[in-house]
Amino acid sequence: MAYSPRDRILAAINHELLDRIPTDYWGTDEVTDTLCRHFGCHGRLEMYQRLGIDGIISLAPPYIGPPLPDCDGGAFYRLQAWGMRFKPQAYADGVYWEQSHYPLAEAETIEELEAYPWPKPEWYDYEQLARECAQYPDRAVEVGYSAVFYYHNMLRGLEQSLMDPLLRPEFTHHLLHKIADTFYGYHARCFEATRGLAQMTQVTDDFGAQGSLLISPQVFREFYKPHLQRAIDLAKSFDLAVFHHDDGDIRPLIPELVDMGIDVLNPIQWRCASMNPTELKDSFGQQICFHGGIDNQQVMPFGTPADVRAEVMDKLETLGRDGTGYIVAPCHALQPNTPVENILTLYRTANEPGRVQ
Repeated sequence: MAYSPRDRILAAINHELLDRIPTDYWGTDEVTDTLCRHFGCHGRLEMYQRLGIDGIISLAPPYIGPPLPDCDGGAFYRLQAWGMRFKPQAYADGVYWEQSHYPLAEAETIEELEAYPWPKPEWYDYEQLARECAQYPDRAVEVGYSAVFYYHNMLRGLEQSLMDPLLRPEFTHHLLHKIADTFYGYHARCFEATRGLAQMTQVTDDFGAQGSLLISPQVFREFYKPHLQRAIDLAKSFDLAVFHHDDGDIRPLIPELVDMGIDVLNPIQWRCASMNPTELKDSFGQQICFHGGIDNQQVMPFGTPADVRAEVMDKLETLGRDGTGYIVAPCHALQPNTPVENILTLYRTANEPGRVQ
């Protein structure tokens, strides 16, 4: 059977046997530009073809709502429709957009939450989203990004958002409902417009730190889990696979996330104490597809090509040991300090003939 990149990604998610384990790519704009220059190609899709990357295509509807200011106090900002503002922060070989304004940081009452200008579903062009999805008939397409905890962090600030459930539970419940309702209306329109054109969506968050959860399981269950479940249920009503990104050591939450209906778990940061790939495959390998796993904290930026090859082989033999239920990818965006040869080695190793029997 000849597999298209879309076929291969979906077969892995559905735990079907494959010609080879599929691959995906996460990298900064600087890394993508470097790879395009290396191959002399024009754009990400051509680069995928040169590296044999199956690649999930993530799309969102263009914003067509009220004008958004892009300046504040003379400094350049990128302003989201939600009210968060960001400014460019240069580092060694590139730029990250760091958040500079948390619009609900000073809010204290439910009345203030009700008065806040929450984004409206009609502020986005869903017809254009559908047209863009139709441009990738041979690729797995993902639309939508629901992340209630993360948006709580960005609206209130990380420290404040971590204290909110303990210090002001009623306020927090109301805030989370407002975030989740905003997501729900937007995603229902996205999914309706792309029915038959998209295959997956992200219901995602960042509950983990390097060595533990950022919040207790009890706080997760009371405040965040119901909203994630509602988003998962909406996705399933449109026959979409649910991709769940969750950095760090999230092992205590994985059984619940699986029971809630996630289909893909990313990024599998195995350097965290309880994220052992063999144990995860033993425990959940029949229920979910793993995505990521290739170490981007040490191996990809600082290892040799031989180290990268060994890393990819190890993940194929653990997370992908039964020939399915795994998508090879770096465990976070490749950074500009990653040698090009290491990136080439990652995908060459994953694509070696005969890897899956």
